[in-house]
Amino acid sequence: MRIGFFVNDVHTELAAYTTTRMAMAAVNRGHEAWLIGAGDLAFDPDDAVRARARTVTKTNHKSGSAFLAELQGRKARVERISVDDLDVLMLRNDPAVDGKRRPWAQPTGIMFGRAAMRRGVIVLNDPNGLAKASNKMYFQLFPEAVRPTTLITRDRSEIKAFAKDRGDIVIKPLQGSGGEGVFLVRGNDLGNLNQMVDAVARDGYIIAQEYLPDAAQGDTRLFMMNGQPLRHRNKYAAFRRQRQGDDIRSNIHAGGVKARAEIGDQALQIAEIVRPKLVEDGMFLVGLDIAGDKLMEINVFSPGGLGSAQSFEGVNFAAAVIVALERKVHYMGYYDRNFNNVDMATL
Repeated sequence: MRIGFFVNDVHTELAAYTTTRMAMAAVNRGHEAWLIGAGDLAFDPDDAVRARARTVTKTNHKSGSAFLAELQGRKARVERISVDDLDVLMLRNDPAVDGKRRPWAQPTGIMFGRAAMRRGVIVLNDPNGLAKASNKMYFQLFPEAVRPTTLITRDRSEIKAFAKDRGDIVIKPLQGSGGEGVFLVRGNDLGNLNQMVDAVARDGYIIAQEYLPDAAQGDTRLFMMNGQPLRHRNKYAAFRRQRQGDDIRSNIHAGGVKARAEIGDQALQIAEIVRPKLVEDGMFLVGLDIAGDKLMEINVFSPGGLGSAQSFEGVNFAAAVIVALERKVHYMGYYDRNFNNVDMATL
């Protein structure tokens, strides 16, 4: 199996990243894993999608750091490959990372992913589904039962009225990730609301959301794969993120700390409620951020943290993802062999 992993930049990948773990797991299972950066793609005159890509020559790696050192170093195998010849292309870039410095890179995975998909490549997550999820408005397309009450606007007075009505609220930018520009607004203290709104509005529209008291204890990242909670060897791919001090953000690179997660009926019910929409949109690997009985976010672009889940549960979830890809390729090949040449009018 030949797998391509599309990332923001091959040379900024880290050993702990979920993408690195999946690529290493693929190589260790005997597959080819090619990493492709946002600036490495081309649509050639013959209508083929090609890329300057990197892979490793060793077939067995014991650590992500050793794997990445080879991939990013001089010993890497660097070729201009045909993306159309891949079995799977995984879109693992985070558009928010390129928002200010390289805005041209944001839609690249979706554009070239669509082109590769038309040529028979399995592209995950589905680029058409990702196009719908280009900002946090996508979250509003899921059932109300699992969403906090939300207002999306740029109007200060509307946000102030929302805060007075709902009590404590959180405001954050419609675009972006990683906990940047997130503020807690107390309903009984709106003195600094104008300054907060001005700070967030510089990036566009503002999300004003009811504050979830359960979020004070942090949140749980639960991975979904093929529309189901990712479970391997009876362990769920999940972990908790807990806040530090007075910071309302539990994001790891915003100061949060990780802990083992207990996945109970409440989290599984939320997963079941969002499952139909995820399947409909072709979302193969997704991260749900859950606080109590509500979702805080649905991460469909490069959801990370499989390594954190592995560290607490002691199982290799990245390898489980590769096994699922093997099944997809196997059944796609079966379909091609048995049905592609059938005259559908005769069935």
